[in-house]
Amino acid sequence: MPCTDNAEFALPDALVSERAARWQVQRERFAGSAFYQRHHPQAPLTLPTSLADIAQMPFTDKEQLRADQAAYPPFGSYLAHPRNRVTRLHRTSGTSGQAMNLALSPHDAKLQAKVAGRAQSAAGLGPGDIVVHCLNYQLWMGGLTDHLGLEATGALVVPFGTGHTALLIQTIRELGINAISCTPSYPARLAQVLAEQSPAMAPSDLGLRKAFMGGEPGLDDPVFRQRLADVWGMQAMNSNYGVSDFLCNFAGQCTLQNDLHFMAMDVAHPELVVPGQTTVVPWEAGSEGELVLTHLDRECQPLLRFRSGDLIRLGATDRCACGRGAPRFQVIGRTDDMIVVRGVNAFPSVVVAAINRCEELNGEYRIRLPHPPPYDRLPLEVELADNNPLSDELSAQLSRRLSDTLRLGVLLTLLPGGALGRNEGKTRRVIREYN
Repeated sequence: MPCTDNAEFALPDALVSERAARWQVQRERFAGSAFYQRHHPQAPLTLPTSLADIAQMPFTDKEQLRADQAAYPPFGSYLAHPRNRVTRLHRTSGTSGQAMNLALSPHDAKLQAKVAGRAQSAAGLGPGDIVVHCLNYQLWMGGLTDHLGLEATGALVVPFGTGHTALLIQTIRELGINAISCTPSYPARLAQVLAEQSPAMAPSDLGLRKAFMGGEPGLDDPVFRQRLADVWGMQAMNSNYGVSDFLCNFAGQCTLQNDLHFMAMDVAHPELVVPGQTTVVPWEAGSEGELVLTHLDRECQPLLRFRSGDLIRLGATDRCACGRGAPRFQVIGRTDDMIVVRGVNAFPSVVVAAINRCEELNGEYRIRLPHPPPYDRLPLEVELADNNPLSDELSAQLSRRLSDTLRLGVLLTLLPGGALGRNEGKTRRVIREYN
């Protein structure tokens, strides 16, 4: 089935019959998957005819997929589609383990672009905009696949990629580019190079009025986005939330509120479960849990009840002021990024929100873990904002303030601005210095 036009404007109840029809097709694809029929726990599987009964099925996790792909390279036995009909290969970043090969058919690629275009459009990108895309085009999904999602909005897309920031500045000025697609940490690097190249030029003089971001925690924090607005004169939007193994981009903010819209209700089935358990959490406003995803339309590598590792809070399921019926949610953190300090759970998204509320700091930080848990205090490195001198008194003051805000002990290392360096791709905020 082709991806439905404007499905994000329908309330979930209006999509029941379409979702059921897609599930009947998808059941056959799972039936043709050697992974699910031979190598998956509880195999062979007999899939329910009704999507309402899917919670009876076993979960799929990343470790199972890694092991299967290692045993059946290059795509794993969960490919479920003739290999000679695979037309594109991407690869995950491998930041949390072995990099995975991702296979797409023409149908899958078109569907991903359509869904990603919904997210980028909701965030304010459209015809008349010129957007420069500054994510890695080398194998990673975020390059080409996100590029096609940007194109689906009708905007003019400039495929720049990562690196060569001085050339990027020149290109922005020459072409009159008004929007940028990048990671949240990249504007800091862009401002650094701009100051070196054109000291008299302020970031706001560059003319970037829209930013479409994703891939790092902290973007949902209004303080961070206001900082970008103050420095750049841009409206920064979280328009690019996805899970590479599942869909590259299937959620984003609209311009009228702060939550993410789940833009793929016609082609994906979301669930919430208790982290680390099998207990299903009701899909209703206010519920929290790990996001579990099932493809309703995927030819290559379809996934059944895939544990994403992302912890979310479902905000609302009614119609938004923007007119969209797509459910809204917030990302709390990742199960593999959670740090427990004396029984208190700490996520990078919460840490960055606390840092952004300290005017003496510029928002750059690293959580550097020198040894395996347990931890008595959170080892946190932060940078001072410009014109704030280092002092023991300020360090002690900030340490107390952050400890009170986070409600846990903080081992603070205060650094001058620029000490942590600036990246042109994703910035690793949690660094584990042990094997």
